[in-house]
Amino acid sequence: MLEVEDIEALKAYVGKKLGHGEWLLVDQAMIDKFAEATGDHQWIHIDVERAKKEMPNGKTIAHGYLTLSLLPKLNQSIFRVKKRSRGVNYGSNKVRFTAPVPAGSRVRGHLTLKHVEPKPGGAQLTMEASVEVEGSDRPALVAETLSMVYE
Repeated sequence: MLEVEDIEALKAYVGKKLGHGEWLLVDQAMIDKFAEATGDHQWIHIDVERAKKEMPNGKTIAHGYLTLSLLPKLNQSIFRVKKRSRGVNYGSNKVRFTAPVPAGSRVRGHLTLKHVEPKPGGAQLTMEASVEVEGSDRPALVAETLSMVYE
């Protein structure tokens, strides 16, 4: 994990890959819970028996928005600003779901720091985030994300 003392020290990493996080298993139970929470019960996510017959790899796939919602967890082990009071997600400029996450897959996050913009009380960070699926040549998700870090 990359650790920097403060926001000012983070500026030295603009344009650089910050690293990758730890692997996380996306199992059917996680997918089912997300379906319940969001009301998105499309069969490609929750019908294991039908997926065995009709999906290209015979498995259900995670919701794209489930993959997106995992970014905070996937990225928490990539970097840390020691002297900060809090951090909040601010949004995304661009999100693309570029490959499926089959149930039972392991995923991990990757971050590149694109920009640090000073703001009152802290800074806005712009990141290029991606989610790798173990054994896949293509990332499941590529996004430009924004967060605020406060001193």
